[in-house]
Amino acid sequence: MSRKMNGNTDGAGLSRRDFCVSVAGAVALSSRSALGASAWPGTCKNILLITTDDQGVEAGCYGDPYARTPHLDALAAEGVRFDRAYITQASCSPSRSSMLTGLYPHQNGQIGLVRPDCHMREGIPTLQGVLKAAGYKTGMIGKLHVAPATAFPLDFDRRQPCIRTRDVRGVAAEATEFLDRYGDAPFFLMVNYFDPHRPYKDADQIKGLPEKPYGPDDVKPFPFLGVDSEAVRKEVATYYNCLSRVDTGIGLLLARLEEAGHKDDTVVVFLGDHGAPFARAKTTCYEAGERVPFIVRWPGVSRAGHVSRALVSSVDIMPTVLDAVGVAAPPGLPGRSLAPLCAGRKTPWRKTVCAEYTTHAPGHYFPRRAVFDGRYKLIRNLLTDRPNPVPNIGPAKRALTKPGTVERAAYDTHCNPPAVELYDIEKDPVEFHNLADDSAYGDVKKRLLAALQSWREETGDQTLDPLYLARLTREQDARVGK
Repeated sequence: MSRKMNGNTDGAGLSRRDFCVSVAGAVALSSRSALGASAWPGTCKNILLITTDDQGVEAGCYGDPYARTPHLDALAAEGVRFDRAYITQASCSPSRSSMLTGLYPHQNGQIGLVRPDCHMREGIPTLQGVLKAAGYKTGMIGKLHVAPATAFPLDFDRRQPCIRTRDVRGVAAEATEFLDRYGDAPFFLMVNYFDPHRPYKDADQIKGLPEKPYGPDDVKPFPFLGVDSEAVRKEVATYYNCLSRVDTGIGLLLARLEEAGHKDDTVVVFLGDHGAPFARAKTTCYEAGERVPFIVRWPGVSRAGHVSRALVSSVDIMPTVLDAVGVAAPPGLPGRSLAPLCAGRKTPWRKTVCAEYTTHAPGHYFPRRAVFDGRYKLIRNLLTDRPNPVPNIGPAKRALTKPGTVERAAYDTHCNPPAVELYDIEKDPVEFHNLADDSAYGDVKKRLLAALQSWREETGDQTLDPLYLARLTREQDARVGK
């Protein structure tokens, strides 16, 4: 049965009041004695959630030939690497809102970057809020970028300015300060590294890291870009240098956790908040924007070195974290605990994973929805009367492609998307060949459109209502003077 959302509802179809009251009740029922009461052996009392900013699956453990990520690779060897993990929206604020609420952006309201007119709906439960109510000490280092900040109660607040986290030794020192201060209590610490986010000027080396930076002759452009130039390779090299630096930082952070005696009682979750800040990645529904590295080390539960092919989403983080520490989750969350997957157990799991995009910065409004079934990706572009307002990020662009090539066709689709895009990810992982009008894939298209429709109905996607979509479009256009 679909759980429709209207103007007076939030979450998964509950009224705003009932949603908040039910969550408060669930937290109240979860006393301190419930910590460690999970059905999973080796339940941990602490959580360390680590994010990198704008990192796709460019990591050694994901098979990238250029990424120097020995510490991430070691974390994957000790925990579970999810090979097909997706964020909810390839934009910083919406993506992070889903990690911390277990809801899709269209459910919690954070549909674009934080600004006065773009923030979560009132009363949405957050990881920090639920854990704080259960007796946890909460800390954050680096970017939050979700509003309102009051929804994320912090005992240790080192958020601003987020770009300073490029000093990864400084981040490790702040984490040590948190652990020294609150390590005896159950804790939730979120560490958010700015790398490999832009700007890239002077970012190749920060305080001596990485020790041996890449140059433009040491790398090749990402395959999904489909273009090559000196400027492109220079920025790709900087991206990899940022990855190397942040990997060093993650190594320092995990060392501090172990030195504090918390390696064996802390669940470590690592993921990128979305894909690389380049064309056809960030702010899109393509694989390069939505698929991210996702690693979980859950002492006593996760199978060391296990690789899961399950379709997982960042909405699974909140139920997983709360399962790990034995705190009741808010009702109606669309995600699920990853515990059985971490343990390597066979379990019924979702057959498709969905994501969205509505807007990023002002002027970047271009709503679309996407579904992936493990082989085929379908994108439903909700507005076809206008071009994509974010055709380029970085130097890679349509002008660098040759007319008549598959690369030019891919950029044409990217710049002026049709109503439906369909890609065979197994045969075409860079999504250059749109199959939506190929009759041979008619059944696939029909099946995925139905799956996407069901997801939108079940999660209360208000853009299903033409009147709502038209009003939202007018409001977004008015903000940039259209």
